[in-house]
Amino acid sequence: MKDVRILAVNPGSTSTKIAVYQNSEPVFLKNIKHSPDDLAPFSKITDQFEFRKEIILQQLKEADMQIHDLQAVVGRGGLLKPIPSGIYEVNDMMISDLKTSPFGEHASNLGGLIAHDLVTALPKAKAYIVDPIVVDEFDDIARISGHPLFYRLSIFHALNQKAVAREYARSIRRKYEDLNLIVVHLGGGITIGAHRKGRVIDVNQGLDGEGPFSPERSGTLPVMDLVRLCFSGKYSHKEVQKMVKGEGGLVAYLGTNNAYDVEKMVDAGNAEAELIYHAMAYQVAKYIGEMYTVLKCEVDAILITGGIAYDKGFVNWIQERVYKLAPIHIYPGEDEMRALAINGLMVVRGELEVSVYK
Repeated sequence: MKDVRILAVNPGSTSTKIAVYQNSEPVFLKNIKHSPDDLAPFSKITDQFEFRKEIILQQLKEADMQIHDLQAVVGRGGLLKPIPSGIYEVNDMMISDLKTSPFGEHASNLGGLIAHDLVTALPKAKAYIVDPIVVDEFDDIARISGHPLFYRLSIFHALNQKAVAREYARSIRRKYEDLNLIVVHLGGGITIGAHRKGRVIDVNQGLDGEGPFSPERSGTLPVMDLVRLCFSGKYSHKEVQKMVKGEGGLVAYLGTNNAYDVEKMVDAGNAEAELIYHAMAYQVAKYIGEMYTVLKCEVDAILITGGIAYDKGFVNWIQERVYKLAPIHIYPGEDEMRALAINGLMVVRGELEVSVYK
């Protein structure tokens, strides 16, 4: 079978990860860090487009990565309109939505834009995104919030959750579409999804802070206390937004969004840090229990992934509360680059159907 070369592009809030895959094997991986000073000149995330694209091209050139023979450039999907899971070719409507950001700003919006721009100089390649954070497979009952002015949205770590779920299914020689799974992503944001037979029928909206508190999000707060704070006159709209997203969670309590730093505080005997960190695990366990009821207590496995999953102590706090619900499997870190590349490979080989954004 002819070799296929794929470039994966994954923009994050303070980094841009890139990878070149030859078939299913990585031949180049790079995590490009962006300091606050690097990003300070840009008022909007989309304004970073040229800056990030040029750094990508520079890194590929320095590594002597020939890009003229690429057959696909696959970017992480951004805040688009709600769409089913799958791989999508970047089209004009998607470019418009990513540029104008009618559904919100997020660093991942740059993934499809950069992929599309790069393929304009690559005659053999097409641009795609895979499982963006707006993948929506909710049952209608999950959309009801409690008041008709509020509508629950599906925004979560779809790419990594789906990739880990499929990896687990392969490991037991089953189909993802035949399993009921609870997948927990532990990162800067935390999302816990109920996967029923290949569809994520419910998940907390971790981007805006719903669910457990996380390294930098406040999670679900006491509603009336939040209302009173908003109308107290002490805080601006922007300040309250930062409390909920960016300066909440571990940042608010302990002054850091680095879970590894908190782990070290706990190991050093810091009682306050242990209480707060344990409370975060406690809340994660509560939401696992919530998704257990969503799946009507029929769960084949609980899968825990993301960067914080490397912390065995934190994971143990979760496990001791949910171990009777289903077998637990740990997938530390996130393999989003591989997920992007493998989806691109399958499309090039004709093994996967491309969806249309419309």
